[in-house]
Amino acid sequence: MSDKKIKVGKNIIIANNLPLALIAGPCVIESERHTLAIAAELKKIAAEFKIQFIFKASYDKANRSSISSYRGPGLEEGLKILAKVQKCLNLPVVTDVHTEEQAAAAGKVVDMIQIPAFLSRQTDLIKACALTGKPINIKKGQFLAPEDMNNAVKKAQSFGNDKISLTERGASFGYHNLVVDFRGLEIMKKTGCPVIFDATHSVQLPGGQGTKSGGNREFVMPLAKAACAVGVAALFLETHENPEKALSDGANSVDLKYLKNIIMRATAVDKAVK
Repeated sequence: MSDKKIKVGKNIIIANNLPLALIAGPCVIESERHTLAIAAELKKIAAEFKIQFIFKASYDKANRSSISSYRGPGLEEGLKILAKVQKCLNLPVVTDVHTEEQAAAAGKVVDMIQIPAFLSRQTDLIKACALTGKPINIKKGQFLAPEDMNNAVKKAQSFGNDKISLTERGASFGYHNLVVDFRGLEIMKKTGCPVIFDATHSVQLPGGQGTKSGGNREFVMPLAKAACAVGVAALFLETHENPEKALSDGANSVDLKYLKNIIMRATAVDKAVK
């Protein structure tokens, strides 16, 4: 099956056989100022490496471990902030949605809609995302085999949307642990969809710290290089200028000052492979 090209925003084109793209940003929107500052820095880094860049941040983290954990500013305020990233920095943005109503609202603002891994089988949510007409990034559930993502692709296509990418983010391995089977990247590529590798959620330890998730961010680099050696359309990285102080997923987020090194090495592998 030929490699499908997907256009995100005005001029970003991603495909498995094109140069590596970058999807990056903080796990959650912490404030307007913080979001714009990280987006601006990421734009500079992407320009330095001449890599296509899509900004990612969530307005709501609906599946936090603890009821007291920070979730985000919410749909309305979060979409306003993402719209400012688009307007002020001329960047395409992606965010995740959790309900059909959120999909409809987000589809009016963002350039790409993301379906979280835990919701990757939800037919009504896939339908609502498909009907927006926007590109959809479906993250593979931690509980799914890579070939199972064919069903998610067919669901979106049945509702008239063929602008689909799939993201690998690790598979559950016992309790509080994830592993990556790199065969899955090749298996999902058989759908023809662009395949993205989430190098930061793949090192997460879900619920590993009791009231919050842990992570092994030291493994982000080797996993990112390994995925690029297989060949992917884009690399997904959550980043923060001070991960220890991040309001969500700090344990598996990349420190912003180390991001250049990861991109340099990942793009070098990508160029060698492609």
